[in-house]
Amino acid sequence: MSSKDPQVLRLRAQIAAETSWANTLDPVGRTAPARAAADRRFVERAREMHPNATPEQLARVAEHLRKAHMRSISLKAVAARAAKRQAKAA
Repeated sequence: MSSKDPQVLRLRAQIAAETSWANTLDPVGRTAPARAAADRRFVERAREMHPNATPEQLARVAEHLRKAHMRSISLKAVAARAAKRQAKAA
């Protein structure tokens, strides 16, 4: 097995990720900065769409933008799994 082998690389990455999470006692705290940054991006996009909105309105729009984004990711995952199944069947 070569160190460039995708399976070896994937396993090494998985080992590193599991070790990192094992060393993390507060996983919510560890990911909080990333979640806060994502939330700020959704609020900023909401502000661009509705510059005169109140903070409550912006929060509502940002929440819908976040949900739409997550569903978009889910849709891409469904398509990728279908393509993988189709390639495997061929």
